[in-house]
Amino acid sequence: MEKLGIRDMFTLVGDHLNEVLSVAGQRGIRTIDMRHESGVTHAADCFGRIHRRPAVSLVTGGPGHTNSLTGIATCFQAASPLIAVSGAPSQALAGRQVFQVIDQVAMAAPVCKWSATTTSPAHVPFHLGRAYAEATTGRMGPVHLTIPVDVFAGNTEAPLPMPAPPPPPHAVPRSSEVAAALKLLAHAERPIVIGGSGLWWSGAGKELQQFLNRTNLPYYSVTMARGIVSDSWRLNMGYADGALNKAVHRGFPRADVVLVLGKRIDYRLALGGTRLFSPDAKFIQVDIHAPELGLTRNLELGIHADLRETLHAMTLMAGKTPWKPRSAWIRELKLYRADWQKNLAATASDTGTPIHPAAFFAELAKALPANVRYAWDGGDFIHWGRATLPATRPGAWMRLGPLGTIGSALPNAIAMQLAEPAEPIVMITGDGSLGFYLAELDTLVRYNLPVVIIVGNDGGWGLERELQGELCGSTVACELARSRYDLVMKGFGGEGENIDTLHQVVPAVTRAFASRRPTLLNVNIKGARSPFTEWQIAAKKK
Repeated sequence: MEKLGIRDMFTLVGDHLNEVLSVAGQRGIRTIDMRHESGVTHAADCFGRIHRRPAVSLVTGGPGHTNSLTGIATCFQAASPLIAVSGAPSQALAGRQVFQVIDQVAMAAPVCKWSATTTSPAHVPFHLGRAYAEATTGRMGPVHLTIPVDVFAGNTEAPLPMPAPPPPPHAVPRSSEVAAALKLLAHAERPIVIGGSGLWWSGAGKELQQFLNRTNLPYYSVTMARGIVSDSWRLNMGYADGALNKAVHRGFPRADVVLVLGKRIDYRLALGGTRLFSPDAKFIQVDIHAPELGLTRNLELGIHADLRETLHAMTLMAGKTPWKPRSAWIRELKLYRADWQKNLAATASDTGTPIHPAAFFAELAKALPANVRYAWDGGDFIHWGRATLPATRPGAWMRLGPLGTIGSALPNAIAMQLAEPAEPIVMITGDGSLGFYLAELDTLVRYNLPVVIIVGNDGGWGLERELQGELCGSTVACELARSRYDLVMKGFGGEGENIDTLHQVVPAVTRAFASRRPTLLNVNIKGARSPFTEWQIAAKKK
């Protein structure tokens, strides 16, 4: 780990790990111990996303390993690098009815890029080096190593050499591809650019801004591209997600050329289909992972290359003079966006009690620090915030990923605060999602991480309640108690407040950030169907 530059490890202690944890402590590896193995892998995933390189999770075998699989699968779907290590019983007991023995490698393999068992102490450096390489080359993702306790405790005089970390990709596009892409964009009447997580992973923020400034093309973002170009930039049209930005439903079908940068043309983009796009629109897709090109939508042009290199080449070839803006098209898109924001503002004018989520987020926006970083969970309450609050900073908009692993915002927030100790972190969740990793409140308090947790408490699984009520005519298994989660946080040793009215929001949020203590705000809200849920209902009724 030291030779690979990995100085942080997320873990939950277990019998298989005592030897390696002891040595890690002696060697100065920062070891963050958590309360659930899935939380361990979620936090390591988030830490890797922030730093754009693998983190290490270390869990015990058997149920520790099975618990960790949800976080590993989340990494796999999000194309996030992780080295997930599980302990195991001694190999000397192989083939017998041994406590906590299962086929861990086979269980992890479907959600990993590479999965193996290390059978000798001499193999540890080789396997760890290969794991790092597998996790970081091409489309990134998790890898798994099972290391039995006798290997952890063993000695070797002849370790296999460790492969050096691979260099970052510099897959340069062909000049003919760059020229073809620019020709399509230059001749388009109604072009748009959609940015995805590949922009973050390639570190292409500067190159993206230069390209957009040169070409004056309207820009939308989604996933980890949120905030790479601030939502306040003059041609930023906001979220590319039609479930949260209804302006998309008016703008995307009108686009004649669509440039997709580091984004799968997946469910968020309606698979490129006619629910969001014209069948005549010409698509250009740039991705480091060649099999992704044209997977769900026929392309006019697919470019298999690194995004930073591609955007740099496109900016150079575009010429030194900025392109003339498509003024009429840009006015049209800005009108769509303004209309949608007026719609949200009208909903936020509800001053009744319990608090309407849209009204809460309008108040929250007044009190959040300008440099705040978000850890978003899932659910109806959260989607109101994602629709209304702006993304203004790179790497500051952490979502669950395509697996939709609700609850993981809490371990994500832990990793975010560890990675950026001086930065304000706000975690936004619902009462249902909070329950998955509730004991990680203890982790926040033990490490004195000043995360501010906002819980929208409507006493139920709000999104499913809305879906069942609309589509099934009744609800089952959707109700929860309106528990006082602020008191739960206080029980763990943190701070907490209960919010019942809008006028309490700004003072409570201000106090929470000023305290520099782990703080939970329990916000009593009414169940209100979010734009995301309306999108879901419309899709299911078709």
